[in-house]
Amino acid sequence: MSGPAASSLLHPRVLVPFLLTGAIWGSTWFVIIGQIDGVPAAWSVFYRFLLATPGMFLLAWAMGKSLRLEARGHVLAMLVGVAQFCGNYLFVYHAELHLTSGIVAVMFALMMVPNAILARLVLGERIEGGFIAGSAVAIAGVLLLLVHEARASTMGGNVGLGIWLTVGGILSASLANVVQANETGRRIAMVSLLAWSMLYGLVADLIYALVIVGPSPLPQGWAFWGGTIYLALIGSIVPFPLYYNLVREIGAGRTAYSTIVTVAVAMLLSTLFEGYEWTSLAAVGMVLSIAGMVLALRSRRIKSIRVGQAGALRHDVD
Repeated sequence: MSGPAASSLLHPRVLVPFLLTGAIWGSTWFVIIGQIDGVPAAWSVFYRFLLATPGMFLLAWAMGKSLRLEARGHVLAMLVGVAQFCGNYLFVYHAELHLTSGIVAVMFALMMVPNAILARLVLGERIEGGFIAGSAVAIAGVLLLLVHEARASTMGGNVGLGIWLTVGGILSASLANVVQANETGRRIAMVSLLAWSMLYGLVADLIYALVIVGPSPLPQGWAFWGGTIYLALIGSIVPFPLYYNLVREIGAGRTAYSTIVTVAVAMLLSTLFEGYEWTSLAAVGMVLSIAGMVLALRSRRIKSIRVGQAGALRHDVD
């Protein structure tokens, strides 16, 4: 017997990519901190996708996927690119000027909520009671974490502004997710759509940076470029083949639990390197957040759309 039902999560060929994917995506939130230290966030986003975009085209070619799109496909790629690889990332990079990276990661784990709402409005997909209950618990937990963040933040930023920027990023990514799940998107290989979307997003990033920020000197520090290479190649390219394989091995539903690994790694790095201080309020908030995510993900009949830190990856929770 083979297929998702037969594969054990504890089998090395499943467990290793499961943990690696969650760990990579969890680490990207912290690496962003180094990208906005002395470099305008808009230009950091541009440099990231300047490196990532050719890599995604090469990945699509290596996987044998056609890169030819019809006119509707290019329109879709443009919409996804502007929403996901421009709007979403600009919001996130600016949000991390005000919030610890782990908190931004936890908030983004709740993206399944606007995904489900937009999918209901646009695609007519059902939302099950278990998903609603689990989401409510997770939201309550995140609110407690945000209260703690407002009380204890040592970053000197505007926590309220950081929250709104994060919400903007979540909504931008969620919009991209739902848009790419239409009939046109379903006819295009995901890696091919991602490649073209990254290209269109890259152009939008450049225009935004030039018009809003103005020309920026080319960063010289090795730490900046090391982080950029990590985010562009390791954070944006490597996880996708691993994630695709997991979906085949254990099914999309169980693969979605890698979100928990992502959150755990992000919060661990915030604790070790950003001085995040745990209190009873924060601990209760984290427990509720994770418990709520698990409850929501266990809702078996809700169709879900997931975003990795590098782009969109759709699947159905089964």
